[in-house]
Amino acid sequence: MNERIRLGDRAAFAEIFDLHARAVYAHAVRTTGDWALAEDVTSLTFLEAWRLRHKLREEVRSVRAWLLGIATNVLRNTARAARRHRAAMSRLPPPEALPDFSDEVVGQLADTERLVAAAAALKRLKRSEREVFALVVWSELGYAAAAQALGIPVGTVRSRLSRAREKVRKLVEEELTPGARAVEPPTGSGHATDGRATAARASHRRSAS
Repeated sequence: MNERIRLGDRAAFAEIFDLHARAVYAHAVRTTGDWALAEDVTSLTFLEAWRLRHKLREEVRSVRAWLLGIATNVLRNTARAARRHRAAMSRLPPPEALPDFSDEVVGQLADTERLVAAAAALKRLKRSEREVFALVVWSELGYAAAAQALGIPVGTVRSRLSRAREKVRKLVEEELTPGARAVEPPTGSGHATDGRATAARASHRRSAS
């Protein structure tokens, strides 16, 4: 599969979209606390994955970890990446409609208040701790896969995660305590209705052609 994608096989790339788009979207929602922004991050991640497909060599054992590593980089540079994405999308014809998967993913998350509190808690961590926590705890990557995604040793993943877990437990409780902090609703449209994220595969196929 990796070799097919490296050689530009669009059908093989569509398969990894089908397998991993939900995981990327859930990772983005949980990290940002913003459903609309998560749609952009998902689309950007797969556009970047196609652009970087030459790096998907056979020794990359976890495609999911590779994609979440790209998503992590996109999240680091959301504003700059979003501008590039909008420019790229403006040159494409309108995408075909695809079935929406956002209900399934969002339905597995906690209620809006807890989602916002958790996202706010993560933002108060060091970036290195935040990334490890999001990948291992929320996206359920193993230590080795998270190390692959972030390009760091497994031991570093373990130590950062241990610190992050303890901090997040305390910070979420603080965020949910009435009066401790004003809990704002997610920015953007909340539950997506325009299908942007669900059109990511169509967007990729057109941008790749």
